[in-house]
Amino acid sequence: MSGDRVMRKLLVFQHVPFEPLGIVDSMFKAAGFRIRYVNFNRAENADVAVERYNGLVVLGGPMGADEVERHPHLQFEQAAIRAAVERGMPVLGICLGAQLMAASFGGRILRRGAVEFGWRRVTPTAAGVADPVIGHLGGGAEIFQWHSDTFTLPAAAEHLAASADCRYQAFRIGECAYGFQFHLEADRALIRRWVGAKRHVAELERRGVAIERERIEHETAANIAPARRLAERVFGEFIARFYRWRRRSVLPSR
Repeated sequence: MSGDRVMRKLLVFQHVPFEPLGIVDSMFKAAGFRIRYVNFNRAENADVAVERYNGLVVLGGPMGADEVERHPHLQFEQAAIRAAVERGMPVLGICLGAQLMAASFGGRILRRGAVEFGWRRVTPTAAGVADPVIGHLGGGAEIFQWHSDTFTLPAAAEHLAASADCRYQAFRIGECAYGFQFHLEADRALIRRWVGAKRHVAELERRGVAIERERIEHETAANIAPARRLAERVFGEFIARFYRWRRRSVLPSR
């Protein structure tokens, strides 16, 4: 990988400032990527040609993936995700991004269908164990979660991982497009920022989710180091997808 000096351009869809790339930012930069953020919180009508980039990452956010009337950019994002996947480009959807990817290929969004906030054990399926990216979870791992929605799995997707309360924690479409419901990109500082995000935490509490800050801090102290090592393996393998794909037109079955 280090011998490949071709500059690669990464497109990142961001919805709110407190859901960034996290530790993956430094990993992409260390691998020589040039990153362009499209922040829909600031520019709801932003339009960008995904084919000008080598890959796409779609981050999380507090809105529902099906709220296209309130947030019209979600419809644009779904079209961009489909275009990227159908070209065979590496694509990563995190939390809301995974939900948008599922919806892009026929999955149905289930509002408040699986509420998780805090550390939860994520276990690979048989297909996940064999997958080069998700297979790094081994027999399972504690990963931080923050979501209340989930989705049905598109026909084109391979189910890769689950938790006790959320069946679809990870999936893959084609060879290079991954959806992660979990937040493996989060470091300790980002988790503390989320726990302190009063407006969004209050919304979870209104939905009956108890935010036990002391417990989360204790579990973060215990889990953050192994989660970081896991993140470096998982995202490192995902970044390796960029060095193996070739531009082509691929339309997954729906």
